[in-house]
Amino acid sequence: MELSRLIENIDVVQLLGNETGDISGIEFDSRKVEQGTAFVAQRGVHVDGHVFIEKAIEKGAVAVFCEELPETTSDKVSYVKVADSNLVLGELAAAFYGHPSKKMKVVGVTGTNGKTSIATLLHRLFRKQGYSVGLISTISYKINEHEETASHTTPNALKIQQLLAEMVNEGCEFCFMEVSSHAIHQHRIAGIDFAGGIFTNITHDHLDYHKTFAEYIKAKKAFFDGLSADAFAITNIDDKNGMVMIQNTKAHKFTYSNRAMADFRCKVLESHFDGMLLNLDGQEVWTRFVGLFNASNLLAVYAAAIQLDQDKQEVLAQLSDLQPVQGRFEIIRSLDGKYAIVDYAHTPDALKNVLTAISEIRTRNEQVITVVGAGGDRDKTKRPEMAKEALLASDKVILTSDNPRTEDPTAIIKDMEDGVEPQHKSKVVSIENRREAIKTAALLAQPGDIILIAGKGHENYQEINGVKHHFDDKEEIKKCFGLED
Repeated sequence: MELSRLIENIDVVQLLGNETGDISGIEFDSRKVEQGTAFVAQRGVHVDGHVFIEKAIEKGAVAVFCEELPETTSDKVSYVKVADSNLVLGELAAAFYGHPSKKMKVVGVTGTNGKTSIATLLHRLFRKQGYSVGLISTISYKINEHEETASHTTPNALKIQQLLAEMVNEGCEFCFMEVSSHAIHQHRIAGIDFAGGIFTNITHDHLDYHKTFAEYIKAKKAFFDGLSADAFAITNIDDKNGMVMIQNTKAHKFTYSNRAMADFRCKVLESHFDGMLLNLDGQEVWTRFVGLFNASNLLAVYAAAIQLDQDKQEVLAQLSDLQPVQGRFEIIRSLDGKYAIVDYAHTPDALKNVLTAISEIRTRNEQVITVVGAGGDRDKTKRPEMAKEALLASDKVILTSDNPRTEDPTAIIKDMEDGVEPQHKSKVVSIENRREAIKTAALLAQPGDIILIAGKGHENYQEINGVKHHFDDKEEIKKCFGLED
């Protein structure tokens, strides 16, 4: 693609060099640059791409996009100075791949909890409806049934546009994607023409990155501020910041709620271990999901499907047939009647939601034993809150490791122990080794008891000092239950 075409919709501050050169690819990682590439020098959280401009040119870059021109320039290279190279990367990638988001309907899902479930269930629902559909989620990137393991909740801007272009080539009419606060703040979603957006909730998380809760809210809200007048914005008004998210959007606004008057409403009529009966938009629907938070997720899925012109009765019928998402309230039953629930809950609010769901279906004649940890190199302020939430609705709590990364797992557990009040200390035991923690929970449990293993869900590794070691909560509890595959 000619450079002039690539930059025709980009805000260029200054251009040095030839505008008519041919660009064969775009890269922000100098190690991947090849002859004919345009190199985008991004200012990242840890690394400034400007220091790699010379290396990129040596490897064959013919154009450089940067916020600051290098002191020495080459007459064989075009230099494009821009105000924000993070923003420009997405816009360039969209142009290079032919603006794929304009050729299908892309719906973004943002919020602290529920993003993966909603995006994945929308993908499954629309596949059941017979459509060709793409998915970009924490667990995987999918084009129909072809699956690639995900590296991030929302990948980098270049990868997103590559994925969207592949989806268009495969005939996808829809793409459902998770949109993280990091991705919004870092402009990874730049260049995407969203057909709609869904807000789930916003709770305590990622303050290691955003520093304050106000900044975290601001990042999420920016997604809705950027929606066009042709798009829709669906928000959960059971969250106190639900209306804040859409107050400045140009998109068509819709609300959903389990508790209040809203455009889309839902009420849990019955709740059991194998599912729940809902009154959804005025009709009774049996689903295979458990918990009020899942009722909210299903309501968001329904609302989005209706906005995407799907038939109400067909959608309700398909909701009854949908299965829970991997690592989200997955129930495993031992031969002697013990229950284990594996869930990705890794924030205080998510843990509260899962434990509340368990409380709704337990008989009070059994114990709830919670195994929970907190990740290293992440928001430390939520660690004592995680322990507090676990103690509020559990008979026993085992504090353990959960991706300690470069931190000392003992120190992480100590931070969690700070949330244990003196009267609850007898309910808590700390076991650093996660495998041993799960084994201990299984040994403590009696038939009928419920073990919640929280924090990792679908993940099949433990990250320790930069190395990912195979570890799967479901595999471990199945071994304890004598249910190895």
